[in-house]
Amino acid sequence: SVTFSFASNISFSAVFSPVFGKEDWKATVVKNIEALVGSCVVLPCTFTHPGTQLSNSRLRGIWHRKDNWNEIFYHEDNTKIQDSFKGRTKLLGYLGDDNCTLEIDDVKDHDNGPFCFRVELVKKDDNKPTSDKFSFVEECAEIKMLHDPRKPKFGPLKSAVEGKPYTVTCSIRHTCSSHWPEITWNRGSKDDIIEVHKDINGGIWETESILVFIPEEKDDHTDLTCTAKFHGGKSSSTAFMLNVKRTENYNHIIIPVVAVAATAVIFGLVCVLMVKKYK
Repeated sequence: SVTFSFASNISFSAVFSPVFGKEDWKATVVKNIEALVGSCVVLPCTFTHPGTQLSNSRLRGIWHRKDNWNEIFYHEDNTKIQDSFKGRTKLLGYLGDDNCTLEIDDVKDHDNGPFCFRVELVKKDDNKPTSDKFSFVEECAEIKMLHDPRKPKFGPLKSAVEGKPYTVTCSIRHTCSSHWPEITWNRGSKDDIIEVHKDINGGIWETESILVFIPEEKDDHTDLTCTAKFHGGKSSSTAFMLNVKRTENYNHIIIPVVAVAATAVIFGLVCVLMVKKYK
């Protein structure tokens, strides 16, 4: 084996062989991501390795600080995790499928990172680490904190017509894909709502709520409000004033015309009868 030493004076070993060669092990980790304080954030992470697929029992995943490998944010042994992160980190990915995705819950404003992933091969019999381990210190995640949630956004707004189905969409982007935000409306029921979740990219997801309802005359010039409630309890809302076009009512034209026509017919009949009478 060959041992490398870094500026942090912490060394790691990697066996340069078809099984565990440094040049063959690569990780893809989201580099920059936003997180809402008090909510959760999911850091997408995948890795590749040479040879055949390794079983989950032979792999150990660890997340640590870039400049201090002993400052551990996630480890299967809870006693090795920094006190400020205990109970808040979870490996969502399955290492046997080369997925090292990490969840950080109840995000604190000091959870900036950088967070780096390390993989270790362990012995099957006693689960102890071997000399085969690799830290992907060039692929680390840094988090930008949001203390207040972003507001949801409406899709393109169309004109509402009284008595006709009206569709409106409201969406919110987030980075807590393990706990979707809940979008609610100030009208309509659950049966009137369709919810869609989209993977935008780089750990960003979008939850979209589609509301379909039939506006009435009383809905004109009222606020339609969309509220997003995030994991952890924070929420934000956005609203717009609904303008409802009334259905065209031609009764004020039709009724007088019919009345005039009926009067004319009756008058005509009277005239005909009077003419016949005096002939």
